[in-house]
Amino acid sequence: MLPSQNPEHPANDVPAGGALDDLIARARRLRDDLNAARLGESADGAEHGIRHAVWALAAHRLEDVGEQLDQLRSVQAPDGRARLGMRIGSAEWNLLTDGAVWSEELFSIFGRPVQEGPLTLDQLPSFLPPEDQPTLTAAVTGCLVDGRPMDCEFRIMRADGSQRTVQMAGEPVLDDRGGTVAMWAMIRDVSEVRRSAVAPTEAGEQDLDELRAQHGLARAGHGLAIGLEDSALAPWLGSPEPGRADGLPGSLELAARYLPARPGAPMGGKWYDVLELPDGARLLSVGDLSGRGPAAAAGAATTLGAIRGIGLTGSEPGVLLGHLNELLDRGVHPVLAGALCCRYEPEGRLLRWAQAGHPAPLLCRNGTGWALPRPAGPLLGAVTGVAYEQRADRLEPGDVLVLHTDGLFSDIPPGGRSGHGGDGRLIELAPRLGAASSALEALRVLVDACGERGREDDACVLVARVRG
Repeated sequence: MLPSQNPEHPANDVPAGGALDDLIARARRLRDDLNAARLGESADGAEHGIRHAVWALAAHRLEDVGEQLDQLRSVQAPDGRARLGMRIGSAEWNLLTDGAVWSEELFSIFGRPVQEGPLTLDQLPSFLPPEDQPTLTAAVTGCLVDGRPMDCEFRIMRADGSQRTVQMAGEPVLDDRGGTVAMWAMIRDVSEVRRSAVAPTEAGEQDLDELRAQHGLARAGHGLAIGLEDSALAPWLGSPEPGRADGLPGSLELAARYLPARPGAPMGGKWYDVLELPDGARLLSVGDLSGRGPAAAAGAATTLGAIRGIGLTGSEPGVLLGHLNELLDRGVHPVLAGALCCRYEPEGRLLRWAQAGHPAPLLCRNGTGWALPRPAGPLLGAVTGVAYEQRADRLEPGDVLVLHTDGLFSDIPPGGRSGHGGDGRLIELAPRLGAASSALEALRVLVDACGERGREDDACVLVARVRG
């Protein structure tokens, strides 16, 4: 159940030399493009304040990425690779046998000798401080009982008396009947990142310029949070024009919608986007960044900018997600993200796509619908140096493709079932979606069925219909 890896690039190694230089150059180009777009944007309109806040936070994130990549130059190992240390480990707990399998990195994070064996799920809470145990218990219960992916952070106490802070992201492993038989998780040591955060009492030691920068970012985040409360559309979403198409056979009609959570619920880091590429192909993406609030929104804006920048180089979806994974993993603030990236070529109606811990596209054809088989790919930011598999599917005239994030149905709470195998209620809509006369009409069918208001979690949906 462990994610596949490129044997030439182990999980805790980063290629040095040209690949690192290329990533640094990409980050700088994205930063420059972002600044140019921000300066060229009109200051008119009620949404300007919201967009300005997103621009500011996204620019700060790109600065972080550039600095982290530059720092890799100073930690090169003798074999020419940059050793990142034992920061990420993986585990799988089997509910049928009560057995557990840990990677070597996870033993290192817990400071536990390999010969003592991995901790079972029953033993794991005893390694946490009492005040952190409810966090882990709630996350594990939600994963195993309700089938929800988990994403939580807690501290662990090691045998030598030291304490580490870890981030744990996992998902249930289901059998053919949909029952939970195991839980798979990635555990990331974020202790150094948390310790490097400057405490308020130490603020007097910072430079005046740094204080001003932090104050500006805080104001930007506050403005973003307030502005989005009254905004029906998150400003970083790359919204296609409803029903837009170039009129040629094989081209796509597109329609998309952001479905906000109920008033008062914190915003998430979800996005959708459509980008027309220089060769006439289209790049479609949807995704969900971990966390909630202004930071997640800013992270989604930065991630979307990276997808567009890498996509314009002509990279295939699997390669694109690989580069994006490295960028997220090197960030100052550890984040995880699920993403689906598709490249559609009208000539030949060929869809090439890859995913990172994300629900597969739903294909509707001839009155039936099914989720396309998912190529392998872990969450972005979870494993360094991983290779993302890619799949190709030939579409037919009249096909309707639905790309969506988690939380599409309003009665599923935040972090609910991921629908990796295709949500049954969504598949039931396939006859109506396939019979729709346009992408916009298919979108309306989805919104009516899934609910647009009173939702527990926000969601994104992108509909593409192949013209005959």
